[in-house]
Amino acid sequence: MSQVPVETTAALLREGVERLREAGSETPRLDAELLLGDAVGAGRTVILAHPDAPVGADAAARYRADLVRRAAGEPVAYLRGLKEFYGLAISVDRRALIPRPETERLVELAETEVMHRLGAGSRPSGTPPLRVVDVGTGSGAIAVALATVLRQRRALAFVEIVATDQSDDALGLARENAVGHAVADAIRFERADLLPGPAGAAGVPSFDVILANLPYVRHDAMPGLPVAASFEPQMALDGGVEGLDVITRLLARLPAALAEAGVALLEIGADQGEAIVERCGETLPGWSCLVERDLAGLPRVARIRRG
Repeated sequence: MSQVPVETTAALLREGVERLREAGSETPRLDAELLLGDAVGAGRTVILAHPDAPVGADAAARYRADLVRRAAGEPVAYLRGLKEFYGLAISVDRRALIPRPETERLVELAETEVMHRLGAGSRPSGTPPLRVVDVGTGSGAIAVALATVLRQRRALAFVEIVATDQSDDALGLARENAVGHAVADAIRFERADLLPGPAGAAGVPSFDVILANLPYVRHDAMPGLPVAASFEPQMALDGGVEGLDVITRLLARLPAALAEAGVALLEIGADQGEAIVERCGETLPGWSCLVERDLAGLPRVARIRRG
């Protein structure tokens, strides 16, 4: 009776890399490592450290099934059900956009802004909490990451975080992530078109810090995005003719929504640095708009405030 040959991690990795390379994956080696690690229940470092380790038949079958889906363009993050973001494992699926590494710059700036406004955590008794809103929260990555780091810095008790989205599905995913990282009690999730309450409504509370990673891809650029993007909610990517349609709607609501000394931090595309300054000048005459760059030196976040 012949024995079924044992498959090793090295052999399966070679198979996966070849298959994904032929399919046109931009990162075939990384994709194969992540998928194999997920199939066997180990991290990529373990996979790479044990090239001769045997892989069970069930794990190998799952790995090959995922390779088929990845070769068809489905994002690795959706296949694994998670994406690393700001040091956290964020659950992801087709209900929301996959968090991008460049968005970590927005969280970094938000953390610095909040801590500066809190005065390193010293708040007089009776001082109202600092009000922060994450507009278009999607998976909740920004709000959850900010809440988590503020908890680590013992500042979360002095901050009120609201996260909005117009998609009930996305809000469901965001709540799951908040629960998974034990910050569900620190974030209020609301279904809203951009900001809580109707535009221009009296009595709607203002926010000290407004954060947003809204759609900013130009409509005519959508067909040229990687195939993986076609699996994500298109409304979370398509920013209209110039890529600034949704962002411009938010700009128009800032006078009523932003506290007098507040700041809005809005993620933009790497080619929109000049455009956002011009659009802000048209929509908010007399306001200040400075563009923060990411680690690659590219325009990434517009910092907007009165005067």
